[in-house]
Amino acid sequence: MSAVRVAGLAALLAACGGDPPDDSAWFRPLPAETLRWRHVRGDEQRFWFPEIMGGGVGLLDADQDGQLDVYLVQGGDLAAPRAEHADALFRNRGGLLFEDARLDAAPPGYGMGAACGDADGDGDSDVYVTRVGPNQLRRNEGGRLVDDTARAGVGDPAWGTSAAWLDFDADGALDLFVTNYVRWSAGRELDCRAPQGGQDYCSPLGYDAPCRDVLYRNRGDGSFEDVSLAAGLGTAFGNGLGVVSGDFDGDGRCDVYVANDMMPNQLWQNRGDGSFVDRALFAGCAVNRDGATEAGMGLVAVDAEDDGDLDLFVTHLRQETNTFYRNQGGIFSDHTAPLGLGEPSRAFTGFGVVFQDFDRDGTLDVFVANGSVTRNPTPFRADDPYAEPDQLYRGLRRAGGTLAFEELLGPDGRRRPPLESSRGLAAGDLDEDGDVDLVVVDNGAGARVLENVAASGPWIGLDVRERGGGAAEGARVTIESGGLTRERLVSTNGSYLSSSDARLLCGLGAATGEVRVRVRWADGAEQGFGPLALDQKHVLRRAP
Repeated sequence: MSAVRVAGLAALLAACGGDPPDDSAWFRPLPAETLRWRHVRGDEQRFWFPEIMGGGVGLLDADQDGQLDVYLVQGGDLAAPRAEHADALFRNRGGLLFEDARLDAAPPGYGMGAACGDADGDGDSDVYVTRVGPNQLRRNEGGRLVDDTARAGVGDPAWGTSAAWLDFDADGALDLFVTNYVRWSAGRELDCRAPQGGQDYCSPLGYDAPCRDVLYRNRGDGSFEDVSLAAGLGTAFGNGLGVVSGDFDGDGRCDVYVANDMMPNQLWQNRGDGSFVDRALFAGCAVNRDGATEAGMGLVAVDAEDDGDLDLFVTHLRQETNTFYRNQGGIFSDHTAPLGLGEPSRAFTGFGVVFQDFDRDGTLDVFVANGSVTRNPTPFRADDPYAEPDQLYRGLRRAGGTLAFEELLGPDGRRRPPLESSRGLAAGDLDEDGDVDLVVVDNGAGARVLENVAASGPWIGLDVRERGGGAAEGARVTIESGGLTRERLVSTNGSYLSSSDARLLCGLGAATGEVRVRVRWADGAEQGFGPLALDQKHVLRRAP
């Protein structure tokens, strides 16, 4: 996007008035009082690097009352951590009303992200919190999230960012992959300047301190073993920010993809013997189509084309574009431009991202949470040089069924989009009405709840669970209705520092009649379900 177009867009957004009612809106922003919480960036006069990178959000049904609760990860003061800078759990009381559950104070460490999953196999969701050392596991005890880090052995002391629950060894117990960003400390902080003058945040390359990521194997008794070196993760370092898991090459084993900031991305192929090898360069997803490394931030693994394999979408820095890697039999190609996802993103820095069928027309849409990490030369908001508008893309099917995306001006169609420095983004049905709502965390500001008001048409909800009752992380779901087939992945992983609801909400477009579902579990076993009724949520539990 040219400087002239950026300046024009900034002026347009700044000139817009309030937010009058508009029937074209896709999301209704709820009042700030919905979640009375504010992300603490830190001392903004120091410009310490971690301050500009947080914060995260996780959606989980902590008390198992059928309503999604919201876990918010707090930053704080890097020089002097304080007890009041604790994470927050907001319990969903129905009707989009939330109350603060008053978590215990967090241990020392500046909070970054959350990953929700059933760590101990008891059927409820636990929360793994990444920090600027050490990380923390909060185990769910009847709706209370208690610190179980020491017993579990997962308190990695590095600067953790995104994390992913996965079952890489197919033993039925969820393992944990943690991305680490930069080997940072206050004593290593740099003094960096903005091009237009004045102090600003630095690039990760200035620290020259990439990290090794961490893989924990679940022993099945509530404790974990660090198998990072044995698994081969010591062969490649990076500035890791995003991570997803899935079977990317169709061999029936769970692989891992890591988005690195200004370094080649990694595709860790699961060899099936407990070890992994980085195949990103050979598979075509280490760099973009021009052979250039990009500033990988947020990340999604999704079968966008419903062709049976998992594609990848990575968000990037301003003046780059976000990148869509199309998967064809385990080999990827940069397919960003043909889909219409490239040029509209060039003016912004993307972080959190989700692919969901927001309008329930049967085609996935895209929401990207944007916010700069260095001062915008042409600010979109006078009082915040890091603020940018989020973006919404409507998914379309061209003649012959070819997939494409159309950018909408902000998440509410024609109205003025909010201008914030957005980071974490999580998706789930917060009001149990059969459509996908969003929670966005704004760095140094609040957490926004966006209620979906665009959805119409038939749909089906699928809560896919393992024998023990936990979400079937990594399961592939094929949904057949009206002669059409849609492919979905059961996963809480992805986005940026965030964890979405694993339950699937699938719009069926114009399809009518019965729905049949086939689930391929993470270990390769398959099971069929149906016919299933439309406009309902169904629990699909794995057979004994």
